[in-house]
Amino acid sequence: MKLQNRLLLMLALLSTISYASVTQFGGGADMSKLVAGKDVLKNTEQFVGSQITLSGEVVKVCKKRGCWMTLKVDNGEEINVKVRDGDMVFPMSAIGKQAYATGVLEKFELDIEKTKRYLAHRAHENGEVFDASKVTEGMNLVRLKPNAVTILETK
Repeated sequence: MKLQNRLLLMLALLSTISYASVTQFGGGADMSKLVAGKDVLKNTEQFVGSQITLSGEVVKVCKKRGCWMTLKVDNGEEINVKVRDGDMVFPMSAIGKQAYATGVLEKFELDIEKTKRYLAHRAHENGEVFDASKVTEGMNLVRLKPNAVTILETK
């Protein structure tokens, strides 16, 4: 991202923050590492293992322990943000809010059995019904392991 665009983005964020209360984990997201979610999903290999910041609307939160949340990024796709249980506890009230998460991008290639176990676990965490027979192939899982998160609580 060009320096001028980053400066404009930082100004926009600062003006938003001045009218919002903020929930922070790990000292808050590092806005100097902000990357567009669409770029990360389009060129995942370029960002795997890198410390980046993603932004998006929180659309899901782990109902059981608050150990993950899902961000809808700028192209409408979703990226999971996952911490070890207890490291951070994302509140259910974050759903619908804008969030920024800084961390390391991870990618996992799951075979069909691991895909079934992963999806069954996610369904269980959310109290949802899971039908393993509908899973017909493995999946690639892209997620951010954050060390800092900022959630904007607009007034």
